[in-house]
Amino acid sequence: MDTFYQKKVLKVKNWFKDTIAAGHRHTAGLKSDGTAMAVGDNKYGQCDVNDWCDIVAVTAGNVHLATNTGNAHTIGLLSDGSVKAVGWNNNGQCDVNEWRDIVAVAAGWRFTIGLKTDGTVVAVGRDHESQCNVRGWNDIVSVAAGDWHTIGLKLDGTVMAVGNNRYGQCDVNDWCDIVMVKAGYLHTIGLKSDGKVTAMGLNKQGQCDVSGWHGIVSIAAGSKHTIGLKSDGTVVAVGWNKYGQCNVNDWCDIVSIAAGCTHSVGLKSDGTVVAVGDNEYGQCNISHWGGIQLPQNRFLN
Repeated sequence: MDTFYQKKVLKVKNWFKDTIAAGHRHTAGLKSDGTAMAVGDNKYGQCDVNDWCDIVAVTAGNVHLATNTGNAHTIGLLSDGSVKAVGWNNNGQCDVNEWRDIVAVAAGWRFTIGLKTDGTVVAVGRDHESQCNVRGWNDIVSVAAGDWHTIGLKLDGTVMAVGNNRYGQCDVNDWCDIVMVKAGYLHTIGLKSDGKVTAMGLNKQGQCDVSGWHGIVSIAAGSKHTIGLKSDGTVVAVGWNKYGQCNVNDWCDIVSIAAGCTHSVGLKSDGTVVAVGDNEYGQCNISHWGGIQLPQNRFLN
């Protein structure tokens, strides 16, 4: 592997890890001691993470809104590059036990994506829309999984996409200077190095109305809403707000964000967590959480 690229990928490994994750009806968090915790719907065991240890990142699958697709899974990345999974496994989306040399993970609806140290990508699970067709990818430094599509951020700041493109959510080939990507139900968002945000895909609820944002350092995409973390620790949001998932204007001192199907989560600098939105399954019952691991540097240099 090219020495320059290897150094960049190793930097990514220590760059930005998701220490909070929001799924369809559950929320997961990574504690500073490497253990994990989760609350919310546990029908398929997606919250059974209490015995995990040596974890460096967590992600939660399923951003699909329909009430009959609330099944979800949770993925944990270990410090040794291996991966754990719990929850719904109808399409083999949890079959990640043999993965090695992984530096980042993403979870969509019925599928899981893993980024390897050499910049290639692996995938398991549902592939009906070719969302797992990532074998030819290389020089990737970050991945994101939507409902039926997969996004890859390349070392040069350009973006790749595979999967369902009914609403243009995969039309990202002309993006450049991108430092972070996230994928929602049927939309894709990208954070640029200048702190601005771009978006493609379904915009029926205004979830792609981010062109006026600036000073953004992190982004997250829910089912039909988008949230952005500003450099001053405040948060902005656009999109569907039926459950109050966009009511984040009073948040402050935030260092990381996550967006579930209909709820939003923010990690504060003191390791505590705040949440707004749908709480039917207790997915927002995290006010007692503490000691959540803070993220590392947000940008590649």
